[in-house]
Amino acid sequence: MKRIKVQINKGEREYDVYALLTSFFPGVEVVTAADAEGEFEGLFEIKEDGSNVKISLCFEDIKKSKDFEIKSAEKDAAKKEFGLALYDFLSECTGKELPWGNLTGIRPTKLIRTMLEEEIALDLNGTNANESDFVIEKIKERAYAERRLRGEKLELGIDIAKREIDIMSRLHETDGYSVYVGIPFCPSTCLYCSFTSNPVFKYKDKIGDYLKALKKELEWTASNLSDRYLDTIYIGGGTPTTLSHEQLDELLGYITSILPFEHVREFTIEAGRADSITKEKLEVIRKYPINRISVNPQTMSDKTLKLIGRNHSVGQFVEAFKLAREMGFENINTDIIIGLPGETVEDVKHTMDELVKLAPDSLTVHSLAIKRASRLKRWMEENELEITMDYDEAMRICAEGAKKIGLNPYYLYRQKQMAGNLENTGYSTPGKEGLYNILIMEEIQSIVAIGAGSVSKCVYPDGRIERCDNVKDIDLYLSQIDEMIERKSKLFCQ
Repeated sequence: MKRIKVQINKGEREYDVYALLTSFFPGVEVVTAADAEGEFEGLFEIKEDGSNVKISLCFEDIKKSKDFEIKSAEKDAAKKEFGLALYDFLSECTGKELPWGNLTGIRPTKLIRTMLEEEIALDLNGTNANESDFVIEKIKERAYAERRLRGEKLELGIDIAKREIDIMSRLHETDGYSVYVGIPFCPSTCLYCSFTSNPVFKYKDKIGDYLKALKKELEWTASNLSDRYLDTIYIGGGTPTTLSHEQLDELLGYITSILPFEHVREFTIEAGRADSITKEKLEVIRKYPINRISVNPQTMSDKTLKLIGRNHSVGQFVEAFKLAREMGFENINTDIIIGLPGETVEDVKHTMDELVKLAPDSLTVHSLAIKRASRLKRWMEENELEITMDYDEAMRICAEGAKKIGLNPYYLYRQKQMAGNLENTGYSTPGKEGLYNILIMEEIQSIVAIGAGSVSKCVYPDGRIERCDNVKDIDLYLSQIDEMIERKSKLFCQ
């Protein structure tokens, strides 16, 4: 793998530089000077002296430099100026434009939605964004001028942002909250996984204590947020259905007894992996007011499932999905991942063709994010594998498949080191959108996160957002549960 060495004399630029360089040069390893060892085929340097900046790149047949002055004194404005100059320089060096312009953050639709709301407020006619061509044209002008964003991805972002504005108008904002309950256990750990996940067999004797700790956090939540409206509850992981049906019954029974359900619009549980789903567990879930579940194949290739460590077959997934449908679940989500090792566009097409036959009520298409220190990255390096998929074509196939079964895009987010510099997109039939997904991405409402490795987020009336996390280690979480609750008290009860 070819390598570019990065030298920057202002450390705060490192993230944006790394994100854009890896996007403009996919398949090239970008290494900062502090981590640099061995030989390098390229050198990228940024030297800042006050407001004066010099950027230079020497790599293969590219040898370019650029001098510019940052005119803004205000920190955020200066950061935007730097980002645009960096993007324009790399675009000139490579002759490429990126699908999402110079956006390196994970919430592009939040940015577009904010623009929409600002332009609607400025529109003298007071017209609705869904009907005003003038407002949309202003958004397009701003998106390119401020972020070099245009074309297909901007159209997608505007479409989703308009839909989100409509959905969020029916939810509570800072006077509301949502609850996330994390079950950090799985039958096995997938090769690509970066979530808090532990082999369930290793902790089976501690699950009872874990449920007690969850109950303690839930009790605190019910007592301390009684002046707010609870909109959504999401049980994720890990894989919540690694719990036995008795343990699921215990947890769900406590949640429904302790939390206020008068205003709850959505109650989701990730049934997740087919090797954790049984009829008994689905019967337990049906006892409670859960109105959305996820049954996730990730791919419809048995070869890939085996490779990534998901110990179930495509046939088991189909059987689990059909069982859930037969038992009366009317809102079933499925997740797939584009860019799994060894897969091609044809594999993505096969996966979508098979899912179209099942007609899920919502579909989340993830672009694989390969973290720098992940087990997947190490495994790929050891096996000398590179991902060469045509991501644009793969995303188009998924969008067309979703459209065939009446699913519209309703939320979108991005991750660091995301393959193809693309995005994760959620599709849904009208009225069955994942409300929690929108709330967590658009940051209009507080999230009380319960369980090991979860992160709570408090959205204050003045727009300020603060977070606190629970420790990831199961044993530490159990022994420090009172400290976890104290962190929440400081966050939510100031």
